[in-house]
Amino acid sequence: MCRQVFGFRLAMIAVATPVALLNATPGLGARLVGSAVVVTFMISYVLFRDWRRFGPLLLRHPTLLAADALFGSLLLISAGPDTTLAYVSVCTPLLAGLLYSWRGAAVFASLESLILLLVQATLHHHTVVAESLLLPGLCVITGAMGSTLRTLMLRFGTATEALTETRSRLAATEAVSAERARLAREMHDSVTKTLYGVALVADGLAQSAAASPDRLDPALIRQQAELVANAARRAAAQSRDLLTDLRAEPDDATPDVLPQLAALTKDFTSRTAVPTTYDGPAAPVPLPAATTRQLLSIAAEALENAHRHARATQVDVRAATTPTHLLLTIQDDGRGLPADTTLEDLGRSGHFGLLGMTERAASVGARIELSADRGTEVRVELPLP
Repeated sequence: MCRQVFGFRLAMIAVATPVALLNATPGLGARLVGSAVVVTFMISYVLFRDWRRFGPLLLRHPTLLAADALFGSLLLISAGPDTTLAYVSVCTPLLAGLLYSWRGAAVFASLESLILLLVQATLHHHTVVAESLLLPGLCVITGAMGSTLRTLMLRFGTATEALTETRSRLAATEAVSAERARLAREMHDSVTKTLYGVALVADGLAQSAAASPDRLDPALIRQQAELVANAARRAAAQSRDLLTDLRAEPDDATPDVLPQLAALTKDFTSRTAVPTTYDGPAAPVPLPAATTRQLLSIAAEALENAHRHARATQVDVRAATTPTHLLLTIQDDGRGLPADTTLEDLGRSGHFGLLGMTERAASVGARIELSADRGTEVRVELPLP
């Protein structure tokens, strides 16, 4: 704002100088007007161009603005208080109000008014009282305007700072919430399921060990103990992978997702003995590593739900591509979801799998649809990069 005031003063000087020179007394008078114009113009130009450099000095040292006001008085003395150049003097109280608040505005408005009145008295300009008080009154008005603008800008800056801080806090809160949701998904889809399996096998081991001596089966106990040990190791590995993923930097790798889908399907069949087929295109579908992880997690969750909850006897995994999208469908012949089931109901009842699938799809810009007409069908539509 102060820089714009100096720009306005430069414009005023440029517009009024030709008229002032024409009306000046030839010889010494014209030279005095020209010299005053050059001095005032150069000061204004330096402050306008390098305000970032000289502005802090002007803010810390009000005496510099007082010196500028004295240089500006040269225009009044040389050109006269009744010329257009005299209106340059009203810029000083405006600057003082912007820089030094109402106290500075009052001091410099009084100073400029006194200078104007002294110049009029010295040069013996005989005007009516209303005309002689016009410029001093404008100095008072511009000083009040500068002080008011300063107050408004400070309040606006405070409000803007508060708004920025509020937005930062909201962004941090949203980031924390998103990270908590991601951790919940990762825990549900990896460590929680493995530990649930460990608990089931451990229950079976306890029952086998509690059998009567004549019905003890050492081979069965050994097998169940090995299952518990393997599951515990798998849980530890999943926890380590989760921690590694939390500390890992984002990568731009583009692995082909289709072979990984096929391997996921094959591993599911070998673990659960549920017949599962995979059908996908031969052409590779490279995706960012983060997108691939989310898509595989969705497919793994859908397969686990088909086995644990739907009691499916057949699962079909199909992948297809269009010029713009990758379509993934997991269809089972299980009992499906209850009618009128919503994600909110599942979350309140502690079933976070489908909710996590929906959040994973949203995180990579995919659309997921669930249907349970005959069995359960999970359909994912992912835009290709």
